[in-house]
Amino acid sequence: MSLKKTLTIAGSDTSAGAGMQADLKTFQELNTYGMVALTAVVTMNPESWSHDVTPLPIELLDKQIQTALSIGPDAIKTGMLGTEEIIGRAAQAFKDSDAEFFVVDPVMVCKGEDEVLNPGNTDAMIKELLPLATVVTPNLFEAGQLSGLGKLTSVDQMKEAARIIHERGAQHVVIKGGKALEGAEALDLYFDGTTYTLLTTDKFQSSYNHGAGCTFAAATTAHLANGLSPREAVINAKAFVASAIKHGWKMNEFVGPVQHGAYNKVEKIDVQTKEV
Repeated sequence: MSLKKTLTIAGSDTSAGAGMQADLKTFQELNTYGMVALTAVVTMNPESWSHDVTPLPIELLDKQIQTALSIGPDAIKTGMLGTEEIIGRAAQAFKDSDAEFFVVDPVMVCKGEDEVLNPGNTDAMIKELLPLATVVTPNLFEAGQLSGLGKLTSVDQMKEAARIIHERGAQHVVIKGGKALEGAEALDLYFDGTTYTLLTTDKFQSSYNHGAGCTFAAATTAHLANGLSPREAVINAKAFVASAIKHGWKMNEFVGPVQHGAYNKVEKIDVQTKEV
């Protein structure tokens, strides 16, 4: 049996709900062979759950990328890229690979934090990553930064942001509205350069959603590697993460992660689509 190979260039979440841990769990659930090139280690203060981000030496990242590329990933995704130099290395990794697909999850903050990790990263992402991206998966905050529009609060604003991000090079854009928009539905917007499509599910309890963004991007990556079109990959990733959120669980008093195995083992959730 031969598996498609998926590589994440991302940080480590020591609590294991997000970051490369979420990516590898998702890759496994979706029947791909997951690999990782680690950019940083995120640790938490046990008393307050405040985050510390410790970047790894760039030389060590380079060695990891060389190893992974020698194995031959079919699809590559990015997660936490803490500096402009690391962003450049991730872009070069895709250029140097034979991978067909590049999924950019433009992580700008840690869960529970409201400070952009490095303000210069946004410009570097626009310059280095968007022109290479098969799919880019920003949340509302990240889409506002990548488009230059600032805070997004409506579908019309999401459509304008998606158009700008597409013009900046990304082939396919999905903006995750999720729980942030008002209403009973968890809503994301997908844009392929021609058509805008709303992707909706019921809005489930959102207390235990740590790792949802990483999981969505990783599921998109795995589905692309396994032969789905970008549109199909995004819709199926939405279904996968919706199940994971619905069946998330309380880990401690501060955080609850999504359940990565929920789609395969507990419940499959349908995604509704509508062109707008």
